[in-house]
Amino acid sequence: MIKPLIALAALASAVCLTSAHCQADEPLGYTNTPVIPGQKWRVHDPDRTRPRSVTPGETFSHLAPPPSDANVLFDGKDLSKWKTEKGEAKWKIENGYMEVAKGAGSIRTKEEFGDFQLHLEFATPAEVKSNSQGRGNSGVIIYGKYEVQILDTYTNLTYPDGQCGAMYGQFPPLVNASQPPGVWQSYDIIFETARWDANNKLTKPASVTVLHNGVVLHNRKEYLGEVRHRDVPVYAPHAAQGFIELQDHGNPMRFRNIWIRKLGDYDKP
Repeated sequence: MIKPLIALAALASAVCLTSAHCQADEPLGYTNTPVIPGQKWRVHDPDRTRPRSVTPGETFSHLAPPPSDANVLFDGKDLSKWKTEKGEAKWKIENGYMEVAKGAGSIRTKEEFGDFQLHLEFATPAEVKSNSQGRGNSGVIIYGKYEVQILDTYTNLTYPDGQCGAMYGQFPPLVNASQPPGVWQSYDIIFETARWDANNKLTKPASVTVLHNGVVLHNRKEYLGEVRHRDVPVYAPHAAQGFIELQDHGNPMRFRNIWIRKLGDYDKP
């Protein structure tokens, strides 16, 4: 019997051969990482059950105009509401979208947010140059601690807790609703932050609801802690609000139509 990792590598290589520009194989998972607390799977386990694929509708919230109380983070014109960890945001802007510029680094919002509803649209590179985590990699990183993965997972194998829509390193999406490379896709994300009491005891884990191209990937699913690559997640007290980051992972990802709404409370004007 062929070991699962070897079988996956063979399948990925077959997919890779469909592109004349495919680079060296990226890892499809790790077998030497710790087990995720409360699960039977290792972090980035290549043997983890793969979400079934569904074909989303052609559009869902694509180019959805922002509600009246939304904060428009990117309208296709400038990066005035974004910065890098060290200074000015320098991604390329053209034709109503921004694109990761080589060496420019990840960008984050200048403003900080608590519980929120976020809409954004992205497109992975139309020209496929790699596989697994090297193919259309980015992420929506909340507070620098919690990640909703962005990846080209259209006929692209990788470890399930790292595929598009995964709560990175913790939970795969319920299904794979990815569109082909180069096609615009939508994310609608509702995030509720973690909370601690006066003694720094966790009273409410952070949770997220994610719709990818109109398909539910997570429904108020709780994070197990802050995201870690190849390690188990842990919680540490943090502020009730923070920045939202779009990751530069070395791929020319495109983003457009980004807006956010703060979630309110019931019975408050």
